[in-house]
Amino acid sequence: MSSKLNPRADHLGVVVRGSLTKGIEVKLDEARSSEDITAGTFAVVEGERFDFFAMITDVTIDASNENILLYPPGPDDTLLRQALRGVAAYTTISLKPMLMAPNDKPEALQEREARPTAQSVKTAPAHFAPVARANEEDISSIFGAEARDGGDRYFEIGEPLGMPGIPVCIDLARIAERSNAVFGKTGTGKTFLTRLLLCGTIATRRAVNLIFDMHSEYAFGAHREGEGGASWGKGLKELFGTRVSVFALDPKALRAQGRTPDCTVFLYADQITPQDILPLRDTLNLTATAAESSHLLYGKHGKNWITRLLATPLSEMEELAKDCGAHSSSLEALQRRLSRLKELDFFRLEPSYGNVDALDRLLEEIGRGNSVIFDFGKHGSLLAYMLVANVITRRVRDRYEQMMDQFTLTKNAEDEPRRLLITIEEAHKFLSPAFAGETPFGKIAREMRKYYVSLLIVDQRPSAIDEEVLSQIGTKIVAQLNDDKDIAAALVGTRDASALRTVLASLDSKQQALILGHAVPMPVVVRTRTYDETFFQAMRARRSGLPPTPPSGGDGQDPDGFDRAQKDIDDLFG
Repeated sequence: MSSKLNPRADHLGVVVRGSLTKGIEVKLDEARSSEDITAGTFAVVEGERFDFFAMITDVTIDASNENILLYPPGPDDTLLRQALRGVAAYTTISLKPMLMAPNDKPEALQEREARPTAQSVKTAPAHFAPVARANEEDISSIFGAEARDGGDRYFEIGEPLGMPGIPVCIDLARIAERSNAVFGKTGTGKTFLTRLLLCGTIATRRAVNLIFDMHSEYAFGAHREGEGGASWGKGLKELFGTRVSVFALDPKALRAQGRTPDCTVFLYADQITPQDILPLRDTLNLTATAAESSHLLYGKHGKNWITRLLATPLSEMEELAKDCGAHSSSLEALQRRLSRLKELDFFRLEPSYGNVDALDRLLEEIGRGNSVIFDFGKHGSLLAYMLVANVITRRVRDRYEQMMDQFTLTKNAEDEPRRLLITIEEAHKFLSPAFAGETPFGKIAREMRKYYVSLLIVDQRPSAIDEEVLSQIGTKIVAQLNDDKDIAAALVGTRDASALRTVLASLDSKQQALILGHAVPMPVVVRTRTYDETFFQAMRARRSGLPPTPPSGGDGQDPDGFDRAQKDIDDLFG
């Protein structure tokens, strides 16, 4: 971002008052209409030595004399209205400076040599400093551009509100480093926002993804509503071919659609621990005593605890309770609740030993650089979703800890795990204050960044998520929220949250979102990129423009499936 010696074309007004903590107030030029100003758009304040990049947070109409407001000109007093406008009756804009950088004026030479790039705001511009709308050069200098760094770091997420045609990017390297969240009430397009992020990480290979697809919306075509009527958006499998593997818990549903999963998933009783059952207490209607009994049973029978419980007739329940030190009534209640697992087609009571382990297949795919989608098909119940997500994620977490310990020991590049981004919907069910400390997702949000594992949580009720987890989220993409508690929760740990609440409250219900946190240098309100044929073609072009990763070991093979994936994409797009 740099200031030009010539005045900017899109001049708005001048600074009249403000402070470092409360923001800047700008008097709008009399030639400007207050209706031209939109909260959430960007402006640049041209100071004597610094340019201040700021967000418009509020618009106020005011008057220098109260009598004008008490006796306003009538509808036919055109001349009087024009005479008062901008002088006695005027508009002010509230700005929140986010970043500052030395400008091109001679007075800023020393600052440019010491700190040539943008930095956090530590001072305020002087009175009467000119203010103008930010332009495309300003936006790209702050948020980056896809053409930089070989095109594998910055990803266009949309355009700033009120600035059509100007792309704004997020930093995918930072997305992969920390846990992230997509918040918004039902109907605001959270799924398509999530797809944009997933497409970016897959296309640029910044991370591999593990996606728990509760409603079968990510692998293949998904319903999209728009002004032109209902349409269908391509799924990640359709876009990226063999770079995405589909693990199906309901393979019959996919085959009925003429599709074949890459792996059929079975969940075995001996793979489930009491920690996997704990977040299901509400779903299974388990009492605290019954849940505690699962730990006693596990302590006695180990990984066979569920098989032993479900195979015990009621006449022998007293003996089983005595054997493990639990109450027979609690075990009976636990048995009744866990019997629901037998209704799930993918659940198996026989030992897992000797059978195909979905986790082993999952890690093989991740090792090749392929993202994995768990498609639940008809098993889209909360019980099935939470159980599978808990079991798989706990085991992935344990395995990644082992791999990172090995990498730390050997410091061999071949032992370095790929960064993994785990996507979960209905996240508040896993990360509520009651269970966040016990579930694998809670531990990942708090501690797993150093182990190359992070979360992408998708939810409509951020207020139901544990505050400690919310404070660890690096980047948030927040669509429209109506509940004050949800808005406050979405802004937990954010500087200047009060100013952003006003911006968040002004969002439309479709295709608008506030992005803030680790992956952007400052909060930005965007009209999100449209998930349509234009986007699909851009993904193809970007994918084709990236050179394949050199194969490890120098054997000339393609371990991450780049060539196969590119062929699939070429076939798809012709």
